[in-house]
Amino acid sequence: MSLEALTERVREFAAAREWGPYHTPKNLVMALSGEVGEVTELFQWLTPEQSADAMRDPELAANIRDELADVLLYLVQLADGLGVDLISAAHAKMDRNEHRFPRVDRNSVSPSRQPSADG
Repeated sequence: MSLEALTERVREFAAAREWGPYHTPKNLVMALSGEVGEVTELFQWLTPEQSADAMRDPELAANIRDELADVLLYLVQLADGLGVDLISAAHAKMDRNEHRFPRVDRNSVSPSRQPSADG
């Protein structure tokens, strides 16, 4: 399924339930943040090794898939409501990141520039 098809499916789902008045950008951002928090909770007390192996635990894997799906669905709704083409925006961001963070030159003695919090 394409992102466009998913966007349409989510749009139809919300419309059939008359949720439009509640799906303001502010509310969708808050819901998205809450869902990201639920993903965070799943990993909160895992060691780095446990987090890398999280998908090997069937119950944890199912929860991760559900919460990541919730994040995606709210993100899609938010972008749709704001008129943001997520694919174009992501490619534009990657273009900027490629310029900001050049490839590592293994022959260079200077340390590579690390990503900042403002990404």
